[in-house]
Amino acid sequence: MCGIVGCVGTTDASIIVLEGLKKLEYRGYDSAGIASLNGDLDIRRAEGKLINLEEKLQAAPLLGRIGIGHTRWATHGAPIERNAHPHADEARAVAVVQNGIVENFMELRVQLQAEGHVFQSDTDTEVITHLVDKFLAEGHDLVEACRRAFLRLQGAHAIAVVGKSEPDKIVAARLGNAGGVIVGLGEGKNFLASDIPAILAHTQQVVFLEDREMAVITADTVRYQTLDGNPVGKEVKIISWDAVSAAKGQYDYFMQKEIYEQPQSIQSTIRGRVDFTTGQIKFEELTLTPQEARNIDQILIAACGTSYHAGLVGKFIIENLARIKVEVDYASEFRYRDPLIDDRTVILTITQSGETVDTLAAMEEGRSKGAKLWSIVNVMGSMAHRISDGSILMQAGPEIGVASTKAFTTTLTDLFMLGMYLGQLRGYLSGAESYALAQELARLPELAGKVLANRANDYQKLAELYYQQTDYLFLGRGFNFPIALEGALKLKEISYIHAEGYPAGEMKHGPIALIDDRMPVVCIATQDHVRDKMISQIEQVRARDGIVISVINEGDEEVTQKSNHVLAIPRVHPLLTPILAVIPLQLLAYHTAVRRGADVDQPRNLAKSVTVE
Repeated sequence: MCGIVGCVGTTDASIIVLEGLKKLEYRGYDSAGIASLNGDLDIRRAEGKLINLEEKLQAAPLLGRIGIGHTRWATHGAPIERNAHPHADEARAVAVVQNGIVENFMELRVQLQAEGHVFQSDTDTEVITHLVDKFLAEGHDLVEACRRAFLRLQGAHAIAVVGKSEPDKIVAARLGNAGGVIVGLGEGKNFLASDIPAILAHTQQVVFLEDREMAVITADTVRYQTLDGNPVGKEVKIISWDAVSAAKGQYDYFMQKEIYEQPQSIQSTIRGRVDFTTGQIKFEELTLTPQEARNIDQILIAACGTSYHAGLVGKFIIENLARIKVEVDYASEFRYRDPLIDDRTVILTITQSGETVDTLAAMEEGRSKGAKLWSIVNVMGSMAHRISDGSILMQAGPEIGVASTKAFTTTLTDLFMLGMYLGQLRGYLSGAESYALAQELARLPELAGKVLANRANDYQKLAELYYQQTDYLFLGRGFNFPIALEGALKLKEISYIHAEGYPAGEMKHGPIALIDDRMPVVCIATQDHVRDKMISQIEQVRARDGIVISVINEGDEEVTQKSNHVLAIPRVHPLLTPILAVIPLQLLAYHTAVRRGADVDQPRNLAKSVTVE
């Protein structure tokens, strides 16, 4: 849940590291720090936001040609300065930054203390520093000392180390699935990061470390080896994102920018995958024969948070279009329920970052039981992408805001195309049906743009009316029930208003007790096969003086007359409706959070990439 940045080979290393850490603020953190080598090992750390660290650097700059930095989200020890990374040994010979949890840290700490090592923090990370120091003292060079130290660790980790004895190099490693370790290649300087935006301003050439791999990075060279010490060749990837795409531009917040980018991101994920003359779907990294598609007995979707809600919509889509049984699990619970899996099962994981540890654990569980692994993921080269048997890249571009928006709608679009793809292979979709669905897909980016066009005032007025409310209820039926869940999640995570999403038919089985004249109830009442049922639920809310905010299709006068407020979207194929219906809920949450003065891009206690269980 934290960020790592490193740079070697330039006199402004600490400045580059600080800039990179700012690009990773979206991951969530409560303290930060930078270590630099310039003869001596020098460290600046601060609790709270990066501005506090920046002020310390302005007062006392770090001038070394090598630096590593970190933004921390506390797991062991309070979020105070002495627990911030980087951690150094008592002699200031070694500094370490780390993502993950050292599961055997207490055992190691006791052993090291018995050998005379003095600890200065409450963290698990500091044991790595003392382990490296221990092996240096035994006569090993920095790389070998790091390798031996890493072998002692239990758990999943992303680690970077610098040492005073060899001030020209950074040693980095990835152990398990604690987060990305990305090496960036420059001219006369090289870089390290836990996520691409941190170094994108300096290079587009990157190398991704795999599990149990190390990198030894100097200004002019990078060499790679396994944790066993064996050399390994690595492929250089070219990242097509540009630095501008990771900046806010004209928008006040990244979340706002990403909401308004959805027409483009939907277009990007469709591009090249649909033959609009025939309706046939093609996925470059997901190739199946018709027989292989027919052999699939079930698909188990595993995901967390917003991605889980996308999976719930995906269940409706895939079962409808491909006639395959689909179950949806929280990835964090998946491996603890002993799921029924065999070689005719597909585990489909959904993860924007590709690094969510619970989702990766679900993939490991599926692999161990013989299932085929598929993923829908936004970050090329991420762990989920690499370990999948087949994948669908969202192609949404960088999503910086912690509250996911464009990754959700691109995922829904990908799930619709996946449903078509499987339906075509399995013989459930005719050519005429495929063609008609493809034409609906072709309209989708434009329709998303219409939802966003010139509507800000509507949402600002709603925010002004209801920003002081303490509770919201979101209701939907069928494939719009997950959209009610997602609308509630967006509101609660960025505005801190308590909100619940519920199947509308279940309202009378409990939540109806909450409804009074202070309760806004958001009803997704589009013109589909359960619209009459939704109208019945709206009537029940009205009878108890609840405030009805309805998401409707344009021109629906009946629901408009029964609602206090309406948010209209264009008509589209019912299975594509959730993609448009969620956009008004994103905007409602965004404007409410802004009105409440919340930190929209970095909600409290949340992180973009959750790399601890």
